[in-house]
Amino acid sequence: MTQRLNVDSLPGPDTIARRTFPNGVVGLAYENFSSPSVVVHGWLWAGSIDVPREKAGLSGLTASLLTRGTESRTFAQISEEIESVGATLSAGSAGHTTRFTIKCLVEDLPLLMDILTNCLYHPVFPVEYVERRRGEILTALEQREQNTQAMASLRFSETMYPDHPYGNSQLGYPETVKALTRQDIEAFYRQHYGARGMTVTIVGAVPCQEGLDILQQAFGSWQGADHVQAPLPPLRPLLERKKMYTEIPGKSQSDIVLGWPGISKRDPDFHKAYLANCVLGRFGMMGRIGQHVRENQGLAYYVYTSLDAGIGPGPWVAVAGVAPENVDPAIEAVMAQIRRMRTELVGEQELADNKAFIVDSLPLQLEGNEGIAAQIVNMELFELGLDYLKRFPGIIESITADDIRAIAERVMVPEAYVLSVAGPAS
Repeated sequence: MTQRLNVDSLPGPDTIARRTFPNGVVGLAYENFSSPSVVVHGWLWAGSIDVPREKAGLSGLTASLLTRGTESRTFAQISEEIESVGATLSAGSAGHTTRFTIKCLVEDLPLLMDILTNCLYHPVFPVEYVERRRGEILTALEQREQNTQAMASLRFSETMYPDHPYGNSQLGYPETVKALTRQDIEAFYRQHYGARGMTVTIVGAVPCQEGLDILQQAFGSWQGADHVQAPLPPLRPLLERKKMYTEIPGKSQSDIVLGWPGISKRDPDFHKAYLANCVLGRFGMMGRIGQHVRENQGLAYYVYTSLDAGIGPGPWVAVAGVAPENVDPAIEAVMAQIRRMRTELVGEQELADNKAFIVDSLPLQLEGNEGIAAQIVNMELFELGLDYLKRFPGIIESITADDIRAIAERVMVPEAYVLSVAGPAS
């Protein structure tokens, strides 16, 4: 194991304080007096999986409007108060959760907490800003239709996850976004925004118990909707190759997304897949496929792999941007490296280098209060335990070459995958 990382210095049960408030909200706190700033970061169970296909985009639209006006503050007042102290406040929705973050100086924390809770508890969704935000999203959707990588990814998800929430666009579609009403937004908020299952953490120049007291005062009595995490429907098994091409006239580049339904971050084999993904398409110049597909054969402008492991089995994909005439050769070159992962053991030195890269990168993810807060919240979200960061180097070190080959055999089946290509007329 690498000796450059001091495991004892990582956040853990001895330095992270945890408290469950009377309403069930979990509060977490970590002291960091290296700067006079503080970050509050949290999530609640309201995401795109709670939205039917015909209302795709509703969860994201709702989250983006939380700060656009409340019962006691206008959008202009919210913006002026935040900017006057050089602070930031943001909120956004993902697949399963809506997250919120504030960053400010400790002396300005009472003001920012008041603004944050005001936005969470009493938004009014002004018509003016509903329409303005709708216009911004529709513009983004128009731009997406001309983006080869975005369209290849969109069609990949729709094909990989038919009749499943993961197959719907979180941003929405032109027809669904146009049809959303202010009443839809209000109804989604009333039905899904609540304290049940919520987690929030405070990281910065505030003593742990004081930080928990601040969080409890702000969030400990809120109720809201009695909504819980929505269950995911089962995935249809992928039994064959599914290929599709999206034509975007006038483009000079094609984009490829090729992959499989991956695994949950709660899966016992997650870390094996994480290390395998690093070997295949992340380490150095994007791992093996970067070396062989781009550097050695010159078949791609860029190429990498991505393992989107979360609450459910997000996709494990290879992504490449290529000249149109190189689509087929690039696909075969990528598949050659995938077949190699399934049949050959990773060499001892290559395995050691990838392990060192992952472990040595951990401190970079913990730079600043934002990074620490995100890691602590994720430990709660994915039920990893407060000692996870301290265990992480040992977990990675324990993975063998046989483990990597086994997870590749389990997930990356050459006879059954989804291939999505977007580019000029073929």
